[in-house]
Amino acid sequence: MTDSVTAATAATKTASASSSGNSKALISSDFETFLRMLTTQLANQDPLNPMESSDYALQIATFSGVEQQVQTNELLKALSANLGGGGLSQYGSWVGMEGQAAVPANYDGVTPVTVFPEVDKDASTAKLVVRDDTGAIVQSEPIPPDTKTILWSGGEDHEAGLYDFIVESYAEDGSKLSEAQARIYAQIAEVRTEEGEISIVFDSGTIVKATEVSALRDPV
Repeated sequence: MTDSVTAATAATKTASASSSGNSKALISSDFETFLRMLTTQLANQDPLNPMESSDYALQIATFSGVEQQVQTNELLKALSANLGGGGLSQYGSWVGMEGQAAVPANYDGVTPVTVFPEVDKDASTAKLVVRDDTGAIVQSEPIPPDTKTILWSGGEDHEAGLYDFIVESYAEDGSKLSEAQARIYAQIAEVRTEEGEISIVFDSGTIVKATEVSALRDPV
């Protein structure tokens, strides 16, 4: 292949690389540039050693493949944006409802909090530990390993505020198996889209993924 052909081919690669980050709107102008370079390549090739037609076909096919890939990427981006917007609209109906999740309870000082502890399946004993918003333990009581729900009324000593309900599971020898936050019902204040995922904001300010909300109900 002649020097002019090699130079034209190199120019084609450079043009393709420089346009890879451009938007879909530039595809048409890039293709026109490619055609001009291909025409120049034909006009300046060695007539005694012309370029094989298969090489031309390969160059055209390569450019066409890049064009199709750019269009596909743009389509996928648009589709992802549409799905994200649709998801946000769908989850928007959750605002104002109560969702069950492993989040702090915004205790109002009057209404009891229903706690759903999840004790380790291998536990022989378990304990419910209640912490206030400073992390201090305000209550610690043993619970049966098969406990499904606990109605926590706060009592006279517990003022309104945020409280975490932690379930500690213990083996028969007294060693701790696990420690996990219990689920409660809390009011949903906001729905967001973050990094392509739907996030739920509770009235406590806690943010969780929508998939971490296991149940919904109307406010009680």
